[in-house]
Amino acid sequence: MSVADGGRQWPDEVSVENARATLLQLLARAGVPSDDARQLIGLLEAGALALAHEELSAARTVPREKGEEGVEEAGARAVLEELGAVAERTLVRAVGAEGEQGPAGERPRARRMEVERARVAVTPLYLSFTAVSELDPEVTDEVLAAVLGTMSPRQRAGYAGRLTEFAADHRTRLERMFAGFGPGSAITMHGRYSLLHSATSIAVLERLAAAPQELREEWDAVELPPAWLDGLTTAWNAPA
Repeated sequence: MSVADGGRQWPDEVSVENARATLLQLLARAGVPSDDARQLIGLLEAGALALAHEELSAARTVPREKGEEGVEEAGARAVLEELGAVAERTLVRAVGAEGEQGPAGERPRARRMEVERARVAVTPLYLSFTAVSELDPEVTDEVLAAVLGTMSPRQRAGYAGRLTEFAADHRTRLERMFAGFGPGSAITMHGRYSLLHSATSIAVLERLAAAPQELREEWDAVELPPAWLDGLTTAWNAPA
């Protein structure tokens, strides 16, 4: 059954639950663990609510007289506040509260779905600067796990946006770095510059800028080559 609104038909609660259950079953058949699948669906739901809140907030009518708020404006504000609260509760159900930590006070290890989301986010960014390299060291999961280990689950939920912002803010510098040290450059391959041949390089650079100490701790924990961080730092800081 659907809910009618001005001649339009909206899915009702039963239909929404049916769609969610169907998606969970399809993901299970594809080998996705139920917890990862539920988190992914929860992020989509929270994101849809947050984007609706943002769009409605931008379109909200300003009160006609300064300092006064009419009944309609007050009602609209109350609805927006509740929509924001629903989005927040949905996100908390999916990934936990901000700053949530593991039993020993440490950040929880990155889950398979979180690593996959990071991979999906970073790959097109990398390819906007350089080409696919045959010399990719193929340690994407290990590198991304170290990167995600510096963040809380809440921060990981918004990591794709953070990466996109980082790439946009430093586009010229990234273009210069990949031209000088990446695939197709005179430095075709060297142990120190291996990460320049991997899409994970952008993710690592963002963390080197935002949380260098935490990244090095996670890097050591998963036993990745320290020279890779040093080489990426050298390439990043190379003079123009």
